[in-house]
Amino acid sequence: MPLPRSVLAPIDPQDRDLAVVQGTMPAGIGGEIIISAPHASTLGPPHAFFGAGMTYRLSLQPETFGAPAGTYAWRQAWIDSPSARLQHKRPEVFTATMLGVQSPYGLVNAANTAPLPWGDRLFMTWDVGRPVEIDPVSLQYLGDVGHRDQWKVFDFMPGPVLPMVTSTAHPVIDHDRDCLWTVNTYLGALEIVRYDGEGAIRRWPIADAVIPQSVHTITQTRDWLVVGDCAFKVEPQVMFGGERTEPANATAPIYLIRKADLDAVPAGTEVPCKTYELAPEMNHYYAQWEDRDGVVVVFEHTENADIAMATRVGDVDAWGREVDPGLAGLYGFAMTPTKTSMHRFDPETGIRYELAMMYEPERFHTRQLSAFDWSYEGWLNPQAMHSVYHGFRPEAINQRMLDVYADRVDRGLLPTEEMHSSLATHSWDGLQTISEHTFSDIGDLPTSPIFVPTNFAPTNSGLRASGSGAKTRHAGDEPGGLNGWVVVPVMSDHGFRVEIFDAINVGAGPVCTLASPQHAVPFVLHSAWMPSVVPSQSLDRLRFSEELDGLGALSDDLAEAAREVARELDERVPMLG
Repeated sequence: MPLPRSVLAPIDPQDRDLAVVQGTMPAGIGGEIIISAPHASTLGPPHAFFGAGMTYRLSLQPETFGAPAGTYAWRQAWIDSPSARLQHKRPEVFTATMLGVQSPYGLVNAANTAPLPWGDRLFMTWDVGRPVEIDPVSLQYLGDVGHRDQWKVFDFMPGPVLPMVTSTAHPVIDHDRDCLWTVNTYLGALEIVRYDGEGAIRRWPIADAVIPQSVHTITQTRDWLVVGDCAFKVEPQVMFGGERTEPANATAPIYLIRKADLDAVPAGTEVPCKTYELAPEMNHYYAQWEDRDGVVVVFEHTENADIAMATRVGDVDAWGREVDPGLAGLYGFAMTPTKTSMHRFDPETGIRYELAMMYEPERFHTRQLSAFDWSYEGWLNPQAMHSVYHGFRPEAINQRMLDVYADRVDRGLLPTEEMHSSLATHSWDGLQTISEHTFSDIGDLPTSPIFVPTNFAPTNSGLRASGSGAKTRHAGDEPGGLNGWVVVPVMSDHGFRVEIFDAINVGAGPVCTLASPQHAVPFVLHSAWMPSVVPSQSLDRLRFSEELDGLGALSDDLAEAAREVARELDERVPMLG
């Protein structure tokens, strides 16, 4: 049973204090690791992606946040948003579906996919909901971004209190404008959304831009926003419990929107875009900030992987074995090896150039997620990316998936042996593999890696820049992904652990491992790093009590539960509004 069964187990998450169990904690490492996850009690069928939002925070400085001497604080909290509070009060009216958790209130905003730091602030995201802000210290809910009336919501589905908003799990923070860019899609139409940190959002419709499936990522350069159609396919019949009949689209439109065009016109004004086509399908992509020589983007392709299809009880896996019921809800892993490509787009000529393609089928299968140096300096001169691969995992590929992808996947070419998970460093220039570490236990399932730069070191009062006296180990290295460490959480039935690698040579293995006895952590998603965390400040944030004008559509008891949630939130965070 190589895939860990604990990954979807209904484990009650708990605060822990992690200790060094192997190696030595690197000198100069610091800051806070933030991880998003679906809450363990709501994992499983029909899809593990739709569990209520959960946040974990690991402090890389010992003896902080109550951790005893020599240990590191692992803290967790349920995101107590209006969605989650209502589901907790009235669980009997909430139903999990392949499109999320539905209720008479509307669609739950799970906010469980990716953390997004913005200076001292912290936002949690999901593809079918507005970004949610939480306090970086307490991890409690502060407010949704933008009033529901400022977004285009799916009004043909009931949502008197919890609107269905299709956005993206990966907004970006603009270094120059100090704003958040994201999207709002509706029945294929694309709009760009700007949020300046307080008050209302602004939206611009994009002319002639059509999203056939979904948007999971938006990326940016200094002058351009880049939006591509992503491989999360929902056929109409699936909305009503039907079966998938078609694979995810093999090609995707890519749209480039000039930021200056958005700046030049009022919100609501249609803005043009540059349109391209790209294959194979993808979910994540990352643009280089500097764009004087064109818009350079790295695409992580998800060819013949289907995260919109999930394992069910009674499924048969790729090797003809009945799937363990404990894996019900797990998304579909890749049926073919991983590809990563780099392209340069010339907005003036409309030409796309393929600069590099990474395809090593014997080594890399089922890429999970990647780590970058997300700092401004790192994106000015990116050097490397660090990617986690889960390997070929027949248990996470069921025969229903293979039937849907029959025209693309030759079952006879599927590997006859499982592949161990791995962590690899690839160069930004040419996507060459620099270094690789293979996890020795086939049951190890590493998750989202995090890059931690060396230019911060712990002090008694927080963190200081290396220019203030902290020692930098790789003196002289350029920023961009090699001057630092790669932190990798690892899920396993033998216990959860956190491994720390020297970013310049992950192939040497972890320099340090943190763990706690009998510590199990289930399925987790994206992660991020913050140099420090401080309590949130009073700002103009949305109150849930401002969005209760639709209560007339609910029964009296359901409406009163919504009012109770509004009162609770108003009393807990009186500085909001």
